[in-house]
Amino acid sequence: MTSTAIRPAPSKDRATDNRPGLLLGAVLAAQFMALLDVFIVNVAAPTIRTELSASGGALQLVIAGYTVTYAVLLITGARLGDLIGHRRAYLGGLALFTAASLACGLAADTGQLIAFRLAQGAGSALMIPQVLSLIQRTFTGERRVRALSAYSAVLATGAAAGQVAGGVLVSADLFGTGWRPVFLVNVPLGIALLVLGARVLPRDARAGSTRARALDLPGLLLLAAAVSLLTVPLVLGQEQDWPLWSRLSLGGSLLLAVVFGAYESRLARRGGTPLIAPRVLRAPGMGRAVLRISVAMGVNAGFLFTLTLHLQGGLGHSALRAGLTFGPAAVVFGAVGLTWRRWPARLHRGLVPAGFLLAAAALLAVGGLLAGGGTGGWGLYPVLGALGAGISLAFGPALTGALATVRPEDAADASGLLATVTQLGQLVGVATFGTLFLGRYADTGAQDSADALWATALALAATSVVGAVAGLPRRSR
Repeated sequence: MTSTAIRPAPSKDRATDNRPGLLLGAVLAAQFMALLDVFIVNVAAPTIRTELSASGGALQLVIAGYTVTYAVLLITGARLGDLIGHRRAYLGGLALFTAASLACGLAADTGQLIAFRLAQGAGSALMIPQVLSLIQRTFTGERRVRALSAYSAVLATGAAAGQVAGGVLVSADLFGTGWRPVFLVNVPLGIALLVLGARVLPRDARAGSTRARALDLPGLLLLAAAVSLLTVPLVLGQEQDWPLWSRLSLGGSLLLAVVFGAYESRLARRGGTPLIAPRVLRAPGMGRAVLRISVAMGVNAGFLFTLTLHLQGGLGHSALRAGLTFGPAAVVFGAVGLTWRRWPARLHRGLVPAGFLLAAAALLAVGGLLAGGGTGGWGLYPVLGALGAGISLAFGPALTGALATVRPEDAADASGLLATVTQLGQLVGVATFGTLFLGRYADTGAQDSADALWATALALAATSVVGAVAGLPRRSR
């Protein structure tokens, strides 16, 4: 390691070094809990709107407030892990997330709920980047590859599992609490993970034992502004029929992104410490992975969002039934994500394009099964399982392959970058395909909803085909 190491080195601690399995379980459980919260509120939204008399705009902020602060602060959270130590940042973020979850569950009105959702997102943004950094620090060789496979499986099953868990909790109406358990369920789990994390996470080195990169404050501000100008119109513009401010905001985001890139390049040439180390962006396969992860997460989130609208709005399914519909996709996604490394090595190179093509076929099959306003019958579930397998193959190997080439000292930068890409891919997917669905859905019945879903399925399948082709290595002369 060079003298410009970017993170405090972990101290040797027998109490933690001998229990890597517990460490992996702890950080992945927290990762899953935080990602679950992005989607678990979706099926609870009608109940929240009724009980709190929330307006459409307020309800959008309840659902999206978490996502906005989460996406905006992820890169900042990664760098804070470098500065104060990954253990401290992880435990601090987990404590904030748990406390904010309790406050959300006890909120008396929509204003309080929105504020506490913003705090939840900030806690996740501090906690989530440390998960990958801790994995990179703790595991080496084949054990690191297996840990990264588990990480990638958890990273995207949270979406479908959130729909399922939300449906179960809202329908159960525990003790007459309605929507509140979707937040309160995080409290006992968060406390347990805080206790476990304090015991098994490697201790951070004492201050001054290594050199940490300075905080690139101008870069942080530029990136936060660019991401904010992108995420806010994506989550609110659709509800307001894309007013002028939303279009100006998207244009401003692109402009600030260009300014951010120019500033970071100039800072690196001057020998400064840019927000993301250039060698991370130049790591083998990183650019291709960013493209594929964006497409896979956009397709996944866009499909989950539009199918939920069709099931509950078009077909009139309960929150429980709508949530459980996503069960096969979540289970198969996780199973494939955990096992693909054991498949014959000669197959690995083609897994990502094959996954995108399988997802495209499954999306067309879902649209066909639900055509005409039908429920799809039992045949819908294996098709959803195939979709889960396709998205898992498109996402997991791309993520694992890119991270396997990143140096441990660059884990924080890579974690913040790919977590942000994952989140922005989901936001763009929901905004793009949600707009397509709602633009064709006139709320006139199941047939109308099915027609809108079929048009959206065609667009999702076409995007998956683009994902299969994009990123393929060009044949050299």
